[in-house]
Amino acid sequence: HLLRALLADAAPGELEIVIVANGCRDRTAAVARSFGPAVKVVETDVASKANALNLGDRAATAFPRLYVDADVTLDVRRVRETVSVLGRPGVMAAAPRMTVDTRGASAAVRAFYAIWMRHPHFRRGQVGSGVYGLSERGRRRFQLFPEVTADDAFVHRLFSDAERVTVRSSTFTVRAPRTLAALVRIKTRSRRGNLELSRRYPALDRARLGGRASLAADLLLRPRLWPSVPAYVAVTVASAVRAHRTDGRPQAWERDETSRRPS
Repeated sequence: HLLRALLADAAPGELEIVIVANGCRDRTAAVARSFGPAVKVVETDVASKANALNLGDRAATAFPRLYVDADVTLDVRRVRETVSVLGRPGVMAAAPRMTVDTRGASAAVRAFYAIWMRHPHFRRGQVGSGVYGLSERGRRRFQLFPEVTADDAFVHRLFSDAERVTVRSSTFTVRAPRTLAALVRIKTRSRRGNLELSRRYPALDRARLGGRASLAADLLLRPRLWPSVPAYVAVTVASAVRAHRTDGRPQAWERDETSRRPS
């Protein structure tokens, strides 16, 4: 779906697309190769996202450069808009605004996202969660992608609010988990990734004061969202408890399979 969206309206040679199949046991590489010479495919037996990002960087030549998860939806128009923003003076990181497709998800999952998408984080240069772009100067901010769970949070923390931009006119779409259990799993992975970053890179652990207070103040003015608050709190607390219990221990990658099933 991603490759079709990217290539549908792209001019010949406009995009340099590198797909890294990292330890895939399915038809990922074959599907990517079916798009012909417009897509460069790199395969590795190492099932590591950080290694895949570094291999992709080694194979790519163009800047600005977007790092895109394979299970999001992003078209070439949004790529152009993001690249244009990355050309502005002082902007080193940028991303389209994230939208969440909750079709087929349970009521509790939809309730969680109704609150989560209002978090101030998304209004303060949110970069990550599936797509982020770096200018050539921004990419020089670090050498290799470190072996961490939350590569997007690592990149986000490298830049100040003034250096990273959310492209409001542009969007990309991620599919929500369909079940509450799957949602808790991926939020646990996210929370554990943030704990890992704070432990390994304390200098990047900038204070995030006022985020919860700002969200609470916003919700007080929106009574229609009050029925969604219990689901949001339950998922937030459950994922935090699970993340703290397993922080620092080897973990399997908690991938959500429910959103990948055909409707």
